[in-house]
Amino acid sequence: MSKGTQHSTPKTDKTYQPPALHERFVQKLDVMVPMRDGVHLAVDIYIPDAAGKFPALLAFAPHNKDLQAPALVDALAPQPAWSALWQGGAEAGDSKYLTSRGYVHVIGNPRNVGKSEDGGSPDTDLYDLIEWMAAQPWCSGNVGMVGLSAYAASQWTAARLQPPHLKAIFPFDANAAYGFDDRPPFTFKRDLYPGGVLHVFSYLLAGLGVFHGSVGRPGKLSPEEEAQWREAMENPDYKIYSHMYNILTMKGQLFASFKRVFNTLINPYDDEAGENLLRTERHFEEIKVPTYTGAGWHALSYKQHLQGAQQWFRGIKVPKKLILSGPAHMERPFHSFHDEILRWYDHWLKGIDTGIMKEPPVKVWVMGANQWRYGDDWPLPETQWTKYYLHSWERLRSEPFVSGSREAYADPDAFAQMPPTQTRTVQNLRYMTDPLPEDTLVAGPVSLTLYAEIDQDDTNWIVILKDVGPDVSVRTAREGERDLPGNLPERELTRGWLKASMRELDVKRSTPWKPFHKLTRSSRKPVVPGEINEYQIEIMSTANLFEKGHRICLEITCLDMPTGAGLETNVEYIPYHICSSKTVLHKVYHNEKYPSHLLLPVIPVDE
Repeated sequence: MSKGTQHSTPKTDKTYQPPALHERFVQKLDVMVPMRDGVHLAVDIYIPDAAGKFPALLAFAPHNKDLQAPALVDALAPQPAWSALWQGGAEAGDSKYLTSRGYVHVIGNPRNVGKSEDGGSPDTDLYDLIEWMAAQPWCSGNVGMVGLSAYAASQWTAARLQPPHLKAIFPFDANAAYGFDDRPPFTFKRDLYPGGVLHVFSYLLAGLGVFHGSVGRPGKLSPEEEAQWREAMENPDYKIYSHMYNILTMKGQLFASFKRVFNTLINPYDDEAGENLLRTERHFEEIKVPTYTGAGWHALSYKQHLQGAQQWFRGIKVPKKLILSGPAHMERPFHSFHDEILRWYDHWLKGIDTGIMKEPPVKVWVMGANQWRYGDDWPLPETQWTKYYLHSWERLRSEPFVSGSREAYADPDAFAQMPPTQTRTVQNLRYMTDPLPEDTLVAGPVSLTLYAEIDQDDTNWIVILKDVGPDVSVRTAREGERDLPGNLPERELTRGWLKASMRELDVKRSTPWKPFHKLTRSSRKPVVPGEINEYQIEIMSTANLFEKGHRICLEITCLDMPTGAGLETNVEYIPYHICSSKTVLHKVYHNEKYPSHLLLPVIPVDE
């Protein structure tokens, strides 16, 4: 088989370090910018302290803009994710770095947020703000955008509006593609809840914004919403998560993010007509400016950024690049990849040949090897899709089942899971390869075909891919060699989720490595207890070098837990999921008739 085009270390791969041109900057705080309907947006402007005009980079989100100020960085140097002082909302970029390299940095809040004025429609605000910036005496007329998460979401919105002076965007932690629009009807977000399994991320982040909250009596629901709300109020799985049930009882009052949680709880489905999917595809077509998008393997926990970056990259038809970075969450205040950001904008806004468009369009951090790998597309064109079958004794093998042999009709494995009302113990099944005879590089989307039976009408499938080892042990009948060592190092790489009742596929949009589920109310099919069903489970993309002597490990479970007590979590951006309120017996089949298997994107290792 041809290895295809491979790029492990391009000749142009050098850290771009443009020189500091300006020592000081001028700041203009709480500037009120008029929109076409008379409402004013509050922005902070940081300008190089020098004569002339400069390209400008806009950061725009509901996050408190005062948390983005250089004055904060003077007091709080960038903190790693494991710091007690890490503050996830400081995502607008490093004003000192950007201004020193000859850019104006503008940080603003939407209407109805913070110091911006209230009222009216925000639909054209980003267009108006960008064109206002381009007309200012300090601006060269070339505008880009910068920032993570919500700051990335605003970049997609601005690009879709196509303001003439927006020349390029860099939406890192790119936000969801499928269902990123938070305006009514607040429909289901499949990139945030893959497989239809709900989690509490929006709840955990509620205190980080400066949204104008609503208090007092809940607003009136439409007749359809009222019926959905009454149904949700009777859901026993919601009731055991009392903070979620509380949002239901208050109909989403207090924080704007709680309103989104409420709407998801009462209607956790995509629309029947498929308008959300069609709208997303129209959004792809509306992007006309060069785009550098991406996320990191750290975004596994809240999903939408990692999912969205890949969806947008695949869908848009403009000069584009994709970066997928490492497993550690970036420091806050955000300053990572600013050399790459300016390499992009020096090319598109200053006309400097930085070499960035001469490199392959895809740049991926490979865990295990701890180095970058480059490619011509994503998934990588040289991918060799390889099946690893679940076997007896919880083994994982690349060999298929032998027809006519005993293993061709092996008995199922099983685990029973009590609900979190009764236990903190998470049960699972764990399948592993033998120690690998050679280095094995896996990079790209992953999927699991699972044949299973449960004794209730629903469950959550949660599957986890791990790298275990190194392992020099052997398994024999001799005493001391019958079990795997209990102290083997292991690293979690990625996860996948699927609500059993939401298993129906959209066949036209599915591929073997990326099952695409309908996730509509009409497609929901409660499981018949005792019936064997096929589940196609999307596992989020990863890139890892399993070194010789390591094992590929797959865990199958149905539950995760709050990491603290009283429904709290000890890491704000790692949410847990709403799981079953019932004890569920799970049986996993693996034989010739029911060939449960993991599909891995194996990449030829450079010689």
